[in-house]
Amino acid sequence: MKVTEVLCLSALVPSRLPGLAYALNPYRGCQVGCRYCYAPAVLRDPRPWGAYVEVKRNMPFVLARELKRQDPGVVGFGTVTDAYQALEGRYRVTRYCLEAVLRHDWPVSIQTKSSLVLRDLDLLGKFARVDVGVTITTLDEPTRRAIEPFGSPAARRLETLRRLNEAGIETWAFIGPILPEATERGLGDLIAGIAEAGTQKVLVDRLRLKDGTWEMLEPALRSLDGDLPALYRKALGGPYFQDMERAIFDLAARHGLAAEPAF
Repeated sequence: MKVTEVLCLSALVPSRLPGLAYALNPYRGCQVGCRYCYAPAVLRDPRPWGAYVEVKRNMPFVLARELKRQDPGVVGFGTVTDAYQALEGRYRVTRYCLEAVLRHDWPVSIQTKSSLVLRDLDLLGKFARVDVGVTITTLDEPTRRAIEPFGSPAARRLETLRRLNEAGIETWAFIGPILPEATERGLGDLIAGIAEAGTQKVLVDRLRLKDGTWEMLEPALRSLDGDLPALYRKALGGPYFQDMERAIFDLAARHGLAAEPAF
């Protein structure tokens, strides 16, 4: 993992994601290294995904200036790369950015795979409006280790949701991307776990292949089972993801959860 400290020229970027006015990404590159991630295509960076991170050390200062000039709106933390990847424990850029936003009390929305977000409960509890989404792709640990090599186990993510809810923070679970076979395995337990954690909303996303995504994903699938790449290709060409969305929505409804497509 190559870590580089860089300077950024801007912090708040207009967002096209539903419900977000701005995107804020304190890091370029990601330690989690998800094999399905579309961020390399968005960033148009040819470097191996998961092998580098650029830390935007001056972002809190740039953000503080921009908050005085921009119109208030929901700031999405970690829309491209996880704002709470492990390096955040050392650099604290995300925390310093949260402190800057809190001084103006703009609404904040965070999406992460990491329990490190719990470190900032003291700040999150002071916002008038804040929500945190935790991504959980599958309860199947062998698949999780192959597809999200440096991510935390699903059980820890469910515990993160529980502790956020106990602290009075609005939460949502992000089941995505749907992974053929892996998402189905233990899906009932996953939905039940989300409900038991106190979360009331689920967003669901399909597997979306961008330029270079299959080249990252296919070797990881083959390491699990040589037949998986063919299974995925078949799923991508048929109604599989639509059927899985309906199955997740039905399960969620049985547990009293609101569920909808992510995009």
